[in-house]
Amino acid sequence: MDYCSKRSCNPSSPFDCLLFDLDDTLYSSKLGIAEALRNNIDEFLVEKCGFPENKAPSLRVELFKSYGSSLAGLRALGYDIDADDYHSFVHGRLPYDLIKPDSQLRNLLRSITQRKIIFTNSDRSHAIMALKRLGIEDCFDQIICFETMNPNLSKSASPDEFPCSSQAFSRCHESCSSCCRCRSSPDAVFG
Repeated sequence: MDYCSKRSCNPSSPFDCLLFDLDDTLYSSKLGIAEALRNNIDEFLVEKCGFPENKAPSLRVELFKSYGSSLAGLRALGYDIDADDYHSFVHGRLPYDLIKPDSQLRNLLRSITQRKIIFTNSDRSHAIMALKRLGIEDCFDQIICFETMNPNLSKSASPDEFPCSSQAFSRCHESCSSCCRCRSSPDAVFG
Protein backbone atom coordinates (compact mmCIF):
# COMPACT_ATOMS: atom_id res chain seq x y z
CA MET A 1 0.00 0.00 0.00
CA ASP A 2 1.14 3.54 -0.62
CA TYR A 3 1.02 5.68 2.45
CA CYS A 4 -0.41 9.15 2.43
CA SER A 5 1.05 10.15 5.78
CA LYS A 6 4.58 11.19 6.58
CA ARG A 7 6.71 8.38 7.95
CA SER A 8 8.37 10.55 10.56
CA CYS A 9 7.68 9.84 14.19
CA ASN A 10 5.81 12.34 16.26
CA PRO A 11 8.04 12.86 19.31
CA SER A 12 5.16 14.40 21.26
CA SER A 13 3.05 11.23 20.99
CA PRO A 14 3.53 8.08 23.07
CA PHE A 15 2.08 5.97 20.25
CA ASP A 16 4.03 4.32 17.42
CA CYS A 17 0.86 3.57 15.46
CA LEU A 18 -2.91 3.87 15.57
CA LEU A 19 -5.48 1.15 14.98
CA PHE A 20 -8.69 2.22 13.23
CA ASP A 21 -11.88 0.17 13.13
CA LEU A 22 -13.35 0.27 9.63
CA ASP A 23 -16.95 -0.87 9.74
CA ASP A 24 -19.55 1.64 10.88
CA THR A 25 -16.69 3.79 12.17
CA LEU A 26 -14.82 5.28 9.23
CA TYR A 27 -18.05 5.23 7.26
CA SER A 28 -21.35 6.09 8.90
CA SER A 29 -23.48 3.41 10.51
CA LYS A 30 -26.46 5.29 9.08
CA LEU A 31 -25.61 4.13 5.54
CA GLY A 32 -27.24 0.75 6.09
CA ILE A 33 -24.18 -1.39 5.34
CA ALA A 34 -24.51 -3.31 8.62
CA GLU A 35 -28.22 -3.90 8.01
CA ALA A 36 -27.48 -5.18 4.49
CA LEU A 37 -24.79 -7.44 5.93
CA ARG A 38 -27.22 -8.90 8.48
CA ASN A 39 -29.75 -9.53 5.71
CA ASN A 40 -27.09 -11.21 3.57
CA ILE A 41 -26.06 -13.47 6.46
CA ASP A 42 -29.71 -14.39 7.05
CA GLU A 43 -30.08 -15.23 3.34
CA PHE A 44 -26.91 -17.33 3.49
CA LEU A 45 -28.30 -19.29 6.43
CA VAL A 46 -31.51 -19.97 4.50
CA GLU A 47 -30.18 -20.52 0.97
CA LYS A 48 -26.86 -22.25 1.66
CA CYS A 49 -27.50 -24.01 4.98
CA GLY A 50 -31.21 -24.78 4.76
CA PHE A 51 -32.38 -23.05 7.92
CA PRO A 52 -36.00 -21.84 8.01
CA GLU A 53 -36.35 -18.18 7.05
CA ASN A 54 -38.08 -17.28 10.32
CA LYS A 55 -35.18 -18.77 12.36
CA ALA A 56 -32.29 -17.15 10.48
CA PRO A 57 -32.18 -13.79 12.34
CA SER A 58 -32.16 -15.35 15.81
CA LEU A 59 -29.65 -18.00 14.69
CA ARG A 60 -27.35 -15.30 13.30
CA VAL A 61 -27.43 -13.48 16.65
CA GLU A 62 -26.84 -16.69 18.61
CA LEU A 63 -23.92 -17.75 16.39
CA PHE A 64 -22.36 -14.31 16.80
CA LYS A 65 -22.79 -14.32 20.58
CA SER A 66 -21.49 -17.86 20.99
CA TYR A 67 -18.70 -17.97 18.40
CA GLY A 68 -17.81 -14.40 17.48
CA SER A 69 -19.19 -14.68 13.94
CA SER A 70 -21.80 -16.60 11.99
CA LEU A 71 -19.11 -18.27 9.91
CA ALA A 72 -17.18 -19.44 12.98
CA GLY A 73 -20.41 -20.73 14.51
CA LEU A 74 -21.45 -22.63 11.40
CA ARG A 75 -18.04 -24.27 11.12
CA ALA A 76 -18.04 -25.12 14.84
CA LEU A 77 -21.44 -26.78 14.35
CA GLY A 78 -19.96 -28.95 11.61
CA TYR A 79 -20.96 -27.08 8.47
CA ASP A 80 -18.24 -27.28 5.82
CA ILE A 81 -18.43 -23.63 4.75
CA ASP A 82 -15.75 -22.26 2.47
CA ALA A 83 -14.73 -18.87 3.86
CA ASP A 84 -14.25 -17.30 0.42
CA ASP A 85 -17.72 -18.43 -0.69
CA TYR A 86 -19.22 -17.11 2.53
CA HIS A 87 -17.52 -13.72 2.25
CA SER A 88 -18.41 -13.45 -1.42
CA PHE A 89 -22.06 -14.05 -0.58
CA VAL A 90 -22.37 -11.82 2.49
CA HIS A 91 -19.95 -9.01 1.54
CA GLY A 92 -19.88 -9.21 -2.24
CA ARG A 93 -23.50 -8.05 -2.43
CA LEU A 94 -23.21 -5.08 -0.07
CA PRO A 95 -24.33 -1.65 -1.34
CA TYR A 96 -20.81 -0.18 -1.47
CA ASP A 97 -22.12 2.60 -3.71
CA LEU A 98 -23.58 4.16 -0.54
CA ILE A 99 -20.07 4.82 0.74
CA LYS A 100 -18.84 8.14 -0.65
CA PRO A 101 -15.36 9.67 -0.70
CA ASP A 102 -14.59 11.61 2.46
CA SER A 103 -12.00 14.34 1.82
CA GLN A 104 -12.09 15.55 5.45
CA LEU A 105 -11.26 12.05 6.68
CA ARG A 106 -8.52 11.72 4.08
CA ASN A 107 -6.97 15.03 5.13
CA LEU A 108 -7.16 14.07 8.80
CA LEU A 109 -5.48 10.72 8.12
CA ARG A 110 -2.79 12.44 6.06
CA SER A 111 -2.03 14.72 9.00
CA ILE A 112 -1.32 11.79 11.33
CA THR A 113 2.35 10.91 11.33
CA GLN A 114 2.12 7.57 13.13
CA ARG A 115 1.67 4.29 11.29
CA LYS A 116 -2.00 3.61 10.69
CA ILE A 117 -3.58 0.15 10.70
CA ILE A 118 -7.14 -0.65 9.67
CA PHE A 119 -9.12 -3.40 11.42
CA THR A 120 -12.19 -5.29 10.22
CA ASN A 121 -13.73 -8.65 11.13
CA SER A 122 -14.55 -8.97 7.44
CA ASP A 123 -12.31 -10.19 4.65
CA ARG A 124 -9.57 -8.21 2.88
CA SER A 125 -11.73 -7.67 -0.23
CA HIS A 126 -14.36 -5.91 1.88
CA ALA A 127 -11.74 -3.73 3.56
CA ILE A 128 -10.18 -2.72 0.25
CA MET A 129 -13.55 -1.96 -1.35
CA ALA A 130 -14.72 0.20 1.59
CA LEU A 131 -11.38 2.03 1.77
CA LYS A 132 -11.45 2.71 -1.99
CA ARG A 133 -15.01 4.02 -1.79
CA LEU A 134 -13.93 6.38 1.02
CA GLY A 135 -10.91 7.48 -1.02
CA ILE A 136 -8.48 6.48 1.73
CA GLU A 137 -7.11 3.16 0.47
CA ASP A 138 -3.57 4.56 0.42
CA CYS A 139 -3.68 5.97 3.95
CA PHE A 140 -2.99 2.76 5.87
CA ASP A 141 0.15 0.74 6.39
CA GLN A 142 -1.60 -2.55 7.10
CA ILE A 143 -5.00 -4.23 7.08
CA ILE A 144 -5.89 -6.61 9.89
CA CYS A 145 -8.84 -8.67 8.69
CA PHE A 146 -10.39 -12.13 8.59
CA GLU A 147 -7.42 -13.60 6.72
CA THR A 148 -4.97 -12.07 9.22
CA MET A 149 -6.83 -13.60 12.15
CA ASN A 150 -7.28 -16.98 10.42
CA PRO A 151 -4.05 -17.54 8.49
CA ASN A 152 -4.29 -21.34 8.39
CA LEU A 153 -7.95 -21.69 7.51
CA SER A 154 -7.24 -22.81 3.95
CA LYS A 155 -5.10 -25.63 5.36
CA SER A 156 -7.76 -26.90 7.77
CA ALA A 157 -9.00 -30.38 7.10
CA SER A 158 -12.33 -30.13 8.90
CA PRO A 159 -14.85 -27.50 9.97
CA ASP A 160 -14.03 -27.87 13.67
CA GLU A 161 -10.52 -26.55 13.04
CA PHE A 162 -11.95 -23.08 12.58
CA PRO A 163 -10.64 -20.88 15.40
CA CYS A 164 -13.12 -19.59 17.91
CA SER A 165 -13.31 -15.85 18.39
CA SER A 166 -11.12 -15.77 21.51
CA GLN A 167 -8.29 -17.45 19.60
CA ALA A 168 -8.81 -15.11 16.65
CA PHE A 169 -8.79 -12.03 18.87
CA SER A 170 -5.71 -13.31 20.68
CA ARG A 171 -3.94 -13.68 17.33
CA CYS A 172 -5.16 -10.24 16.27
CA HIS A 173 -3.90 -8.74 19.52
CA GLU A 174 -0.51 -10.39 18.98
CA SER A 175 -0.45 -9.04 15.42
CA CYS A 176 -1.39 -5.54 16.60
CA SER A 177 1.20 -5.57 19.36
CA SER A 178 3.85 -6.87 17.01
CA CYS A 179 3.23 -4.40 14.21
CA CYS A 180 2.77 -1.53 16.66
CA ARG A 181 5.91 -2.59 18.54
CA CYS A 182 4.07 -2.15 21.81
CA ARG A 183 3.00 -4.25 24.75
CA SER A 184 -0.59 -4.05 25.81
CA SER A 185 -3.44 -6.17 27.00
CA PRO A 186 -6.26 -7.18 24.62
CA ASP A 187 -8.52 -4.82 26.59
CA ALA A 188 -6.31 -1.89 25.62
CA VAL A 189 -6.55 -2.86 21.96
CA PHE A 190 -10.18 -3.94 21.81
CA GLY A 191 -11.66 -2.32 24.93
